[in-house]
Amino acid sequence: MDKIEVLLGNFPLYAEDLRIDLKVPSGRFKWFLASILFGARISEKIASKTYKTFERYDVDSAEKIIAAGWDELVRILDEGGYVRYDFSTATKLLDIAGRLKEKYGSLENLYNQSLDTKDLERRLQEFKGIGAVTTQIFLRELRGVWQISPEISDKAKSVAENLDINLQEFEGEKLSRVETALVKLGIKYCKRKRCGDCPVRDFCNLHIIR
Repeated sequence: MDKIEVLLGNFPLYAEDLRIDLKVPSGRFKWFLASILFGARISEKIASKTYKTFERYDVDSAEKIIAAGWDELVRILDEGGYVRYDFSTATKLLDIAGRLKEKYGSLENLYNQSLDTKDLERRLQEFKGIGAVTTQIFLRELRGVWQISPEISDKAKSVAENLDINLQEFEGEKLSRVETALVKLGIKYCKRKRCGDCPVRDFCNLHIIR
């Protein structure tokens, strides 16, 4: 197998890890919720566990977040292990869900009203608590689902350079998969200097140099 096949075979989309179907509107909101959780300075493991806790309690839409209320959201966040940011995240989720319903009606309407990717990013970042990081996480996996072309993250570019991967060769869903795989690789192996265990070490310039 070539390096892209090895990369994609080892690192699927985060949405796939969470069994979220991005092809349907309900799945895209679920990924929006998950992206907000991943966007904080907290481990992927805790963010993932917390999202699954929301799903287990069937609190995975704007309407259900509003109906749950602050106390219930804090309880779910605590159960998922999101203790450090429980109060602030509960407040953030209620604010985002409420403003989304009030201004757009739905996440799909927000997308449909956006003129282009930059306008979509601007609208998302108008919500208190959603910054560039959360926006990038959310939109990264929606290429090929929505007609968007968000910038590739510096983290992915850095790992791609080590593997001699030209990201300009990819677009749409394939680019989403490649970028996400590179981000995961960077977090799980490059950042921790786990070169000996890395599934793509034979293709990596840094490993060859060493």
